[in-house]
Amino acid sequence: MTTILVDQDLCTRCGICSVVCPMTIVEPAGENTFPTVMDAKAGMCIQCGHCEVSCPSQALLLNVRPDEKVPLPGGAGIISPDDMAFYLRKRRSVRHFTNDPVPKKKIEQVLDIARYAASGGNGQPVQWIVVHDPKTVKKIAGLTIGWMKTLANSPHPMSGYVPVLIGAWESGHDVICRNAPHLLFAHLPDGNPIASVDAIIALTHFDIAAPAFGIGTCWAGFVAMAAASYKPIQQEIGLPAGRKCAYAMMFGTPRYTVYGIPRRKPLEVTWR
Repeated sequence: MTTILVDQDLCTRCGICSVVCPMTIVEPAGENTFPTVMDAKAGMCIQCGHCEVSCPSQALLLNVRPDEKVPLPGGAGIISPDDMAFYLRKRRSVRHFTNDPVPKKKIEQVLDIARYAASGGNGQPVQWIVVHDPKTVKKIAGLTIGWMKTLANSPHPMSGYVPVLIGAWESGHDVICRNAPHLLFAHLPDGNPIASVDAIIALTHFDIAAPAFGIGTCWAGFVAMAAASYKPIQQEIGLPAGRKCAYAMMFGTPRYTVYGIPRRKPLEVTWR
């Protein structure tokens, strides 16, 4: 299959596509030729799309589901530095949620954004499990407490903390999932040594995009630690064979609105 398609009427032979290709497989245009990928190098293409999106004249098309290409509207995605700063600084970890469920369609919209997150070699290894039923979320929180009980009197670094958490749970306080209606799990191929970073990048995309859709999030560290090794949780969420949980995030509709920006430690930068 031809790796790139070139509109010869639009191509200006500027050479940008060959420069930006991270695999350096796009042969630059010559005086009488157009950019191309030799058959011998076609297998090296990671389908990142840098060549296509960097073409000023939109003459080049990466031949990966070309019928699905969506034109980028003029000015789309341009955010002022001030707007970006305020948006990110007001982001909060939400631990109080309404009882209103987030529609599945809205969740899919945010996940559709997260699938554009960077990944090593454009491998895109991250897949998702959404626990939408609040009753199942509560069950997973209980299973996490069950995992914590196995840590008592063990050398695990959490062993000294779990008695307080278990006590709070048994007193009726959900200190695990904070009564969130939904949970999100990112999972990866087992045995991939670098994919865990890809999962955190993708979850961060979800975390950052969610407030624009009226969704509040909080990284579910206790659940994530339990899901990494505790079979009952893995079975409850239906983790596919050959996959491992990377991390978890609780989310839902925030009960309270953010009206300000809190203080943080001063910026510390070392220049070399």
